[in-house]
Amino acid sequence: MLVHSRTGKWATWAVFFLLFVPLFALPLLVIVAASFTTNWSGAFPSGPTTEHYRAATSGDSLQALTTSLITAVGASLLALTIGSWAALAAATLRRRGKRFLDGLFMLPVAVPSVVVGLAVLVAFSRPPMLLNGTRWIVILAHTILVTAFAYQSVSAATVRLDPMYEQAAASLGARPSYVLWRIKLPLLLPSLTAAAGLCFALSMGELSATMMLYPPDWTPLPVQIFAATDRGSLFTGAAVAVVLMGTTLLVLLAVSRIRTKASYR
Repeated sequence: MLVHSRTGKWATWAVFFLLFVPLFALPLLVIVAASFTTNWSGAFPSGPTTEHYRAATSGDSLQALTTSLITAVGASLLALTIGSWAALAAATLRRRGKRFLDGLFMLPVAVPSVVVGLAVLVAFSRPPMLLNGTRWIVILAHTILVTAFAYQSVSAATVRLDPMYEQAAASLGARPSYVLWRIKLPLLLPSLTAAAGLCFALSMGELSATMMLYPPDWTPLPVQIFAATDRGSLFTGAAVAVVLMGTTLLVLLAVSRIRTKASYR
């Protein structure tokens, strides 16, 4: 829209493809190609096969996918609840209080995720909150890591809300709880669904903190991919990675449709 001449548009598209294909598309295409091959000793893969996908969609890999989905959904719901509540509360605070909450919720993403994993491991390895060795410590770590994104998304949407809706409802005698559930939250629904999708995608791909915390019976899919490639099964690991990408993309598309419907209400 900013480029009006035909030459300028062609140049813009050329620059886009020159940057997009090598940096973003090509690595993903290589992973997809590797998942369908048995040998890659030259410039191109050879020996096409679908055997890797049989291993990627059965046994331990299927269980790991289920584990990742449960973890991501649980962490996303918790992060959305906590982040939304904190964002709504921060909107009522003065500048100093809001800055404190902003810093508190952004702290987990300001440090490496492995540090968050270590902090959770140390904090919850002793009574009274003994979570080490259970699935709950993994879900908790993922929640801590993604809550910041839910908080930031809802905070930005809250700032853009027109206060006239609340003022009109309050002038008609509506209680604060009614204003929250029937006016404010429906207006925030597009931002809430966007935050949920982002939290889900980040949780599905989280590895560093998970490697420090996961018990043997709760192995998420990124850990399965790392284990496969560490054993030298690069092509099987590529197939599992494609399954992870495809599953995440399908969920994000579903969330996007919900967000679009919510935007038109």
